[in-house]
Amino acid sequence: MHAGPVLEKLLRSSEPSIRWKTRTQVLGDVPHSRRLRSLEEEVRRSSRVKAILQRRAALGRAGTSRGVYYKWQGAHWVLARLSDIGYPENDPTLYPMRDRVLGLWLRPSYFREIEVSSVSGAYRAHGIGVPVIDGRYRRCASQQGNALLSVVRLGLDDGRGEQLAERLRHWQWPDGGWNCDVTPTADSSSFMETLTPMQGLAALGRASGSAAAAQAARRASEVFLRRRLFKRVSDGRVIRSDFVRLHYPVYYHYDVLAGLRGMMDVGCLGDSRCRDAFDLLEAKRLPDGGWPAEAKYYRPSPRAFAAGCEFVNWGGVSSKRWNPWVTIEALAVLHSAGRLSV
Repeated sequence: MHAGPVLEKLLRSSEPSIRWKTRTQVLGDVPHSRRLRSLEEEVRRSSRVKAILQRRAALGRAGTSRGVYYKWQGAHWVLARLSDIGYPENDPTLYPMRDRVLGLWLRPSYFREIEVSSVSGAYRAHGIGVPVIDGRYRRCASQQGNALLSVVRLGLDDGRGEQLAERLRHWQWPDGGWNCDVTPTADSSSFMETLTPMQGLAALGRASGSAAAAQAARRASEVFLRRRLFKRVSDGRVIRSDFVRLHYPVYYHYDVLAGLRGMMDVGCLGDSRCRDAFDLLEAKRLPDGGWPAEAKYYRPSPRAFAAGCEFVNWGGVSSKRWNPWVTIEALAVLHSAGRLSV
């Protein structure tokens, strides 16, 4: 498969973040390198970033925002978005938001464990400690995982990234992933709770040389690979219909393209168990050479805080029109796996 004219369209985009993502994720330029410094400054000054950061002062000041985790406009999600679109690294103006995010996900209750045996006991434990049922930590690890991924990518890790990584390794389930399901019989990890912890640990492993983080990320990859990224082990059926629809952003959700991106981050795209996911992705390519966003998890809200809203639009949804953000992700994983020439 050849990238074709769509690659040139991406590189000529008026959106600096699209050019940055294309150069770093498809063409192999090193993020935050001297070669990309001027482009990252364009990203910083872009209207998209200004919109995302329009509540920066409130988000970095305790008691003045809707909450760190407010979906999708809280500080947690602002850092996650900036980390994926080429914002310059180690910007001191982001420290207040970073501190609020890390302060939340490293609060004392996450270092306290409470043994319980029922759903009601687990709910009583929330906010006090991490419920443990049958030896498994019932924790929404995507929260710590996403925070770890954001601070590492943005060059904002002040040493607390390793504390997040330690918690993630401590909570890791026997099958390699994580799950917040408090049903006592739950014994398999969740795709949604495993993806960003895996990516965050892989990013920390690359950035710091932590063998423990890298090893934990590879363990987590088996949660996806065992299921060929979207199929049940028992009968090969699609696990959830949303897993085979393409989205951007995915937030803490999951789809097959996000799974392939996770495998790229961990270095597992060459595993034969990714083949079905690649075949599915290639089949979704449009005649113009791009890929669509088939569904979305956000609504644009340019000024107001509103649940499930973003201050910006990520290209909308269409079965017939390519979405540049989704297309970059697709080109990146296909090229990394040697299934696409550029």
